[in-house]
Amino acid sequence: MVKKEEKNEEKPQPFAIIETGGKQYKVSEGDMITVEKIAGEHKEGDKIVFDSVLLVDDGKSADVGDPYIKGVKVIGEFVEEGKAKKIAVMKFRSKSRYFKNKGHRQPYTKVKVVSIK
Repeated sequence: MVKKEEKNEEKPQPFAIIETGGKQYKVSEGDMITVEKIAGEHKEGDKIVFDSVLLVDDGKSADVGDPYIKGVKVIGEFVEEGKAKKIAVMKFRSKSRYFKNKGHRQPYTKVKVVSIK
């Protein structure tokens, strides 16, 4: 008798692709994402709504926007604002005594995705 292997098929988790700050992010419920700084004053726990949804996939079917899907929103919860690690921005020209050295810290907003509606 040949033993059949049982397959543990996980349910595919629904996800969406949103656009914010000129970038696109693949998100699903419960994800923590770091996006470009969102303008305005926010307190911890404030709701942030992303209405620029490009794609929604629930595991069975996918909806693609043209360019956005009307009526679909991704709701997030504000966690924190901060600055990323410092990077060095250098300019150098050999044999001409030209050297510039600057630093940059990119501001960000950390958001927890609550729901996709």
